[in-house]
Amino acid sequence: NEKEKKASSYYPKRGQTLELVCESLAYKGKGVCKVADTGFIVMCDGALPGERFIGRVTRKKDNYAEAKKLEIVSPHRDNVEAPCEYSSMCGGCKTQNLLYEAQVRLKERQVYELLLHVGKFPLRDLECDGIMKPIVPCDLQFNYRNKMEFSFGPRKWVPSEQLKMECDGSAGYALGLHAPGFFDRVLNIDRCLLQSDPANTVLAVIQNCWRDSELGLSPYDVHSHRGFFKHLMLRTGRNVETGQPELMVNFVTSSYMPELLKPLVEKISSLPYVVSIVNNVNTSVGNTSVGEEEYILFGKSTITEGLRGLKFQISANSFFQTNTHQAEVLYRIIEECACLKGDGSEIVLDLFCGTGTIGLTLARRVKHVYGFEIVDQAISDARRNAELNGINNATFIHGDLNKVGDDFGEYFPQPDLVIADPNRPGMHMKLIKFLLKLKAQRIIYVSCNPATCARDLDYLCHGVADQSIHGCYEVKSVQPVDMFPHTPHIECVCLLEL
Repeated sequence: NEKEKKASSYYPKRGQTLELVCESLAYKGKGVCKVADTGFIVMCDGALPGERFIGRVTRKKDNYAEAKKLEIVSPHRDNVEAPCEYSSMCGGCKTQNLLYEAQVRLKERQVYELLLHVGKFPLRDLECDGIMKPIVPCDLQFNYRNKMEFSFGPRKWVPSEQLKMECDGSAGYALGLHAPGFFDRVLNIDRCLLQSDPANTVLAVIQNCWRDSELGLSPYDVHSHRGFFKHLMLRTGRNVETGQPELMVNFVTSSYMPELLKPLVEKISSLPYVVSIVNNVNTSVGNTSVGEEEYILFGKSTITEGLRGLKFQISANSFFQTNTHQAEVLYRIIEECACLKGDGSEIVLDLFCGTGTIGLTLARRVKHVYGFEIVDQAISDARRNAELNGINNATFIHGDLNKVGDDFGEYFPQPDLVIADPNRPGMHMKLIKFLLKLKAQRIIYVSCNPATCARDLDYLCHGVADQSIHGCYEVKSVQPVDMFPHTPHIECVCLLEL
């Protein structure tokens, strides 16, 4: 039957090899591709706009398929050579081989499309009214991460296509990054271009000696649950007085055996910028880097960093903006959006406040800041950071913002400004309803996921008809900021007014 033949040729089968053309990048950095003959949509990790390539279908969905890139027919239009030798394998910085100017253009376009199609904001509002602002690029495109977490593994993982070139196959202990999509495969890494140079020096020193059989150190095996070393976390801060880097080394182990770590501690503590070496002990079978107990093996328990004129103390497990350089830019944008009167009369409600960094940068210009956060440790850090900077008009409260009740408004006076910085899932409908009832004059929505951000802006501005929820805000500006070059992540600062 002719109809069936056409349908089977239109819908590719699993395992089928096709010529594909990548047209754009979807959220999370997957390439949106079309089958060269039929136009059928195929999603492919690692494909970049303008690229023509051969791909094998790995998964079939109702109206699209997923494919693995096998061979490039013609490269993408903004092709550059990736400076990192691991870029095609680790999956952390997927777009290193795409010109940086093209990366930010694509990110800006993604935000625009999501506001249009998910946020339901009319084209004329985004363009004519100037709501959508041009993306702010990052001056530092490498060495910008102040925190990296590496994993230990019992054997080095090598991609199947490179096995032939590896003389030892996948033998040998590994310290590096997880292979994309696998919790039990570790790609050995000697240097990561996203972290600071001092952190790379420490990584190199550890890589050079931890496998020495005389030390008796073993990597943890997630299958057998045997072994000592689980993770290595490196955090870079800055001495606010001298401007010199401060490095914290955190060994995450399955048990507390300081005598095993002593030779490594002696080696890395001799480096001038290493000011803190800690040991988080995590005895559970889970793969988390947060320990049940923490021991200081050398130096201090915290490192320091400066942000918008304030000083912050960072412990091994506290949250802090991962790109300090671009956080300065992000927080300046937030301060501009706050439109503070300057008379110190305003009340600020800081939701998902983390360690209080945003609220504290505004505190000296307002009457009071009330911060809410579910993570206990973050609230402790926020209170300590307020004290460290002599700020007395900030109150930080532990609470689950996904479970706000009718009594939530009793914890603080009517705010003039609400700042919300939720994690990837965005805001719970209970919180949306509460904000629509609260009716603060301004909301600054800081988002790390433009898809859920567009959805929440739709609810706050247009309401939800089938739930009889009426929106009462209008979006004044959406400012994308590139916090993490070479990765698919996009930050946005959105200003809403009643």
